[in-house]
Amino acid sequence: MDLKQFLVQRLSLFFMLTTLITLVICVFGLCLDADARFGYDELLTPVRIAALCVIPTLVTYSSRELSPREMKVRMGLELVLIEAVVLALAFTSPAIDTDRASVVAAIAGSVLGIYVLARLFSWLHDSAQARELNAELARFQQLFEE
Repeated sequence: MDLKQFLVQRLSLFFMLTTLITLVICVFGLCLDADARFGYDELLTPVRIAALCVIPTLVTYSSRELSPREMKVRMGLELVLIEAVVLALAFTSPAIDTDRASVVAAIAGSVLGIYVLARLFSWLHDSAQARELNAELARFQQLFEE
């Protein structure tokens, strides 16, 4: 994959993460502190978190095809880095009660869940594109066989 395609995928990932992070914040907010009210500046929180979480995904870029083992190692490193970024943000935020282990566990679990969902959505999208490309190739091949 060339760098341009990779960066376009990262942009797509950014928007997907922004949506998923917004949903998680909404669910936690409704469950834990439904009466809280925020200013407009808080609307940028999911955008900031998503932007910071896209940066660690750069470890999966390679100009050559990675072996499955290399890709798994890089994806593991990517997940660890994303968890570190989000937990660092949580521990530096005065609004998040990181003294409670359950809050930290919920944040880490949410990051894992969002990571899995983002990977799943990307895989589904890539699979659909591959099926479409294979169908086009089959039609093209039939033109030459006739």
